[in-house]
Amino acid sequence: MSNPLPSSPEPREHRGHASRVTLPDTDPGPVELHARNVAFDWSQTPLHWIPDHPVPSNFISVLNLLLPEGERWFVQTYNEALPMVHDEELAATMRGFVGQEAMHAEAHDKVLWEFLDARGIDPRPFQAQMEWIFRKMLGPMEGGTPEARHKHLVERLWLIAALEHYTAILGDFALNNRWVECGADPVMADLFTWHGAEEVEHRAVAHDVATYFADGYLRRGRSMLVALPALLILINRGFRFIIKQDKSLRYNFFQREYHYFRGVRAGVLPKMRSVVLATFSYFRPGFHPDEIGNTAQAVAYLAASPAARNAS
Repeated sequence: MSNPLPSSPEPREHRGHASRVTLPDTDPGPVELHARNVAFDWSQTPLHWIPDHPVPSNFISVLNLLLPEGERWFVQTYNEALPMVHDEELAATMRGFVGQEAMHAEAHDKVLWEFLDARGIDPRPFQAQMEWIFRKMLGPMEGGTPEARHKHLVERLWLIAALEHYTAILGDFALNNRWVECGADPVMADLFTWHGAEEVEHRAVAHDVATYFADGYLRRGRSMLVALPALLILINRGFRFIIKQDKSLRYNFFQREYHYFRGVRAGVLPKMRSVVLATFSYFRPGFHPDEIGNTAQAVAYLAASPAARNAS
């Protein structure tokens, strides 16, 4: 098994200002995927990084709990699948995807300790659960016939494709929300917008890889029926985990709901109903992830992102 986190040059830290990038008029055409080596300075970022929106801040911070192990699982699974890919163009795209996901895992892993842990949110219990899910429950099949192990790999590839449907939707939200207008911390806003832009940039890779290994409408539908409830459960568990440890908030259930919907109205949180309803597009025959988001907008943000520009 290849190392799921390839080494990379030492990145430089920054505290630049995230900016909103409007939709460009020109299509950049095919984009060669590559990892952008970034680093972030969390020393000045408050726990409630969106001013006057503590609940939305904590809700989005849940992704920092989920992503490190999830992204490492993506990388591990693709490293397992790469030797079986004989289409060099697809293999090159997969390698670019692996590099980007490895950097996502590294960046969000540092947030766990330099941001959440440093502000009184101990991520260790939740991370132990994530390690069990992604390393044990969803890890490579041990034993069995080669045919059974291959089938298990295909199921994991389709599950990744289903999850990437949501990362693309959330990436498009990250590029088009109102964090900057609401005065959000520029470093945290840049982290999620940089990550979201790369999710839009590589939104079709997981679908194309799963299709290459074993196309089929039933496989696609079955993976989504697993991915959606699992994702909703993990996000809800992560949110309750952070809220319970956030000693500065003493909100009851109704107060939390009020602040959540207030964040949605302010444009700093996605409408979960819209995210869930977007699932139906995935079941449409002929669906392709290129329908989500805008590559030109993603590339334009990545060219302007303080963290991504530091990589050059």
